[in-house]
Amino acid sequence: MPTRVGGRSKVTERAPSPVGTVCRGRVERWRSALGLVAASLVTVLAPATAGADVFKYVDQQGNVYFSDEPLTRAGLKLEWKRTATRLAAQNREQSESIQRQQREVKARLEARSKAEVAAAALYQQRPAKPVSGSMWVRRTRYQPLIESAARRHGLVPELLHAVIRTESAYKSNALSHAGACGLMQLMPGTAKRFRVSDIWDPAQNIEGGATYLRFLLDLFDNDLRLALAGYNAGEGAVKRYGNQIPPFPETQNYVRKVLQFLLAEEAHRQS
Repeated sequence: MPTRVGGRSKVTERAPSPVGTVCRGRVERWRSALGLVAASLVTVLAPATAGADVFKYVDQQGNVYFSDEPLTRAGLKLEWKRTATRLAAQNREQSESIQRQQREVKARLEARSKAEVAAAALYQQRPAKPVSGSMWVRRTRYQPLIESAARRHGLVPELLHAVIRTESAYKSNALSHAGACGLMQLMPGTAKRFRVSDIWDPAQNIEGGATYLRFLLDLFDNDLRLALAGYNAGEGAVKRYGNQIPPFPETQNYVRKVLQFLLAEEAHRQS
């Protein structure tokens, strides 16, 4: 007997006249906690003799029919003919693919959960003591660390000063709403990427930020505007927009502000 599957619905109906063994199709849907939907059509085969053929027909209303024998009813169009063995193999492959996707999403969720727990612990380590002194006093306090990191990474100290002034105004315990930490506002993932073990330590924070800036300058052929855009929005965003500053107001304002501070730093150095 053929089985009819509605073209746009998931309701399975019996055809009016029996013609043989039924093969039924159904749609397996699975939704992750993040709202990701992986949907696959899984063909479930009823017991059939070895080497039996399975036929798929579609009528003029879009209804789908599966049968183990040819159908001659008017208005039916044969879409494909396959062996039951081949369909069983495809079913296994599709089932394994769904299970693999489920495992991958589960692994990503677990990794994100661990990262969130680690970040929460990191934020709890934020120095509680208020930052003292005017911005000029704080700038003077960290100047030796800034110049040392700039020399190691082939950067001008004025650039690090401009970035730090924009990011944190030289406050070593600065914490942004997005979770960026310290003088150079490193995200926990960026800190880990560039081997910063203590994100709140001024020396390590400056070193990590300088390392990231050097990486971005090398990546974007020393285009300072793109490197700064990457520092703010991530290098992936710059690449997605064809190696242009992404059309994000925050990023565009950030690049403009750092460049203004850089000009001021250079003018101060020359005076």
